[in-house]
Amino acid sequence: MATETHEGAGAPGHEGGSGGLPQFDPTWWPGQIVWLLIIFLVVLAFMRLFAVPRLGGTIAQREDRISGDVAEARRLKSEAETQAREAATQRAQGRAQAQKVAQEARAQAQAEVAAVLAAEEAKLAETTGSAEAGIALAREQAMVNVRGIATETAEAIIEKLTGRAATSAEMAAADAARG
Repeated sequence: MATETHEGAGAPGHEGGSGGLPQFDPTWWPGQIVWLLIIFLVVLAFMRLFAVPRLGGTIAQREDRISGDVAEARRLKSEAETQAREAATQRAQGRAQAQKVAQEARAQAQAEVAAVLAAEEAKLAETTGSAEAGIALAREQAMVNVRGIATETAEAIIEKLTGRAATSAEMAAADAARG
């Protein structure tokens, strides 16, 4: 009995008398092929029903998000370009306004300078006129004094040369002959 039990529990694949691995035994092939097809169909159904739609959905979501991000970036870029153009326009207007204000200030300053210069020239002309009048008066006084001095000098010379003083009639006659 012990021998029979031991013989009955022999190695698998010894019943048919061939030895080796059952995968290479042609008698096992039909069962292996059936199980291969069953497992293949289960894996195919799983992939088709669950895995591929999830992957496709994830890919579609990524594509949608990327295209949305690209559209948003384009929109922001166009807004930035619009703002840049507006800023350039405002900067040009500001520059023109500043130049206008500078020109007005320059013109006003030149007008003020011209007015001050005209006032100073008028004061200078008045001062010059006063000075020239003073000079003319001083000249006339000097000429009056010169005539008196010349008369006195002539009288003194005549008195020294002749020993007697010249009369007023002689001095008037000499003055008339000179002038």
